[in-house]
This record gives sequence, C-alpha cells and structure tokens, in this order.
Amino acid sequence: MPRVTTELEYGSVFQLLVAVILSAQCTDKRVNMITPALFERYPDAKSMAEAEPDEVLEYVRSVSYPNSKARHLVEMARMVVTVYGGDVPQSFDDLLKLPGVGRKTANVIQAVAYGRSAIAVDTHVFRVSRRLGLVPASCDTPLKVERELLKNIPPDMAADAHHWLLLHGRYVCTSRAPHCDKCQFYTFCPKLLEGSKLS
Repeated sequence: MPRVTTELEYGSVFQLLVAVILSAQCTDKRVNMITPALFERYPDAKSMAEAEPDEVLEYVRSVSYPNSKARHLVEMARMVVTVYGGDVPQSFDDLLKLPGVGRKTANVIQAVAYGRSAIAVDTHVFRVSRRLGLVPASCDTPLKVERELLKNIPPDMAADAHHWLLLHGRYVCTSRAPHCDKCQFYTFCPKLLEGSKLS
C-alpha cells in the first residue's frame, strides 16, 4: 500500500491536535469542513488561549458535542501556552494532561506529528483488528487491542498500520454492510470460518 497519513487537514502540530480533538465521534470530513474558518481565526495556541469557549463554539457548532469540545479546546490551548510555552508537548504523558486529550488522540499526535511508533485505536481500528483476527477475542477494549497490535507490528510500521487499518475500516470493512467484494483479505477473512458471528 502507498504511504498513508491522516485525512484531517492541518498546518501545524497545534492545528492537528485541534482537529483530532474535534474528530472524536465525528467524521474527518465534517471536521475538515469547519477547520479552515476556525484556523483562520485561531491559527495557534496563543490566539485560541485568548478566546472564550462561547467564541470557539460558533466555529465548531456542527461537530458532535460542540459545547464540551469548545471548552476543551480553549482549556487545552491555555495549558499549551502556560505550561509548554506555546508548543504541543511531545511526551505521551504530557499530551494526556491536556484537556480533551485521551489515549487515542495522544497516539495520533505521537505517530502523525512526531513520527513515533504508536497505534491509535479508534472504532475502525478496533473493529477491523477483531474482524480480521489480528487480535484475539479477549482484546475487548481499545487499550488491549493497542497493546496486542504493538506486540505484533514492527515499530517502524506501527504508524502506517494504524492508517491502513483505519482506512480499511472506513471504506471497505465498514461497520454495517462491509464491502467484502472490494476486500483484499476476503479469501482468508475469519467471517468465512464455520460458526463465525461476523457479518
């Protein structure tokens, strides 16, 4: 497969972080529709840190959970400015301290922005990993899936593997009505096994 990366559009690490926070339980397509105006008004942490959540809300109103995301964005920007001097931290643990940043978001920043060996487990990666039998059935949480994938995927391929799994889940192995006729893995998909509960 060709080299892949996030479908989110951004111009800096800070903007990537904003876009990833906005993408939680929301499509990248929707996020990309609103971020041009948002980034024009708030291009960096300093400008967003000076805003109030209700001002940011006007730009993010069409994403899921807009009120909490607007609040998280402003709080995150303020912390980036006051604690990290305006630069998004590179440490995984420091990323997790930022408002609105969980394990998945921190892993995206680690992999995409900083080139680290990390796999962010979103709903697509979780579903595809389990459907294709890349992880055992006992991996029933995103953290368990992440750890199992990292045990079996070479570190230099982890970031790409995240995108391969994500894009496969987004466009081929979809949650409902997967496009099995377009799947490169169909001939050995576990759904073909007798007694499989996969559909």
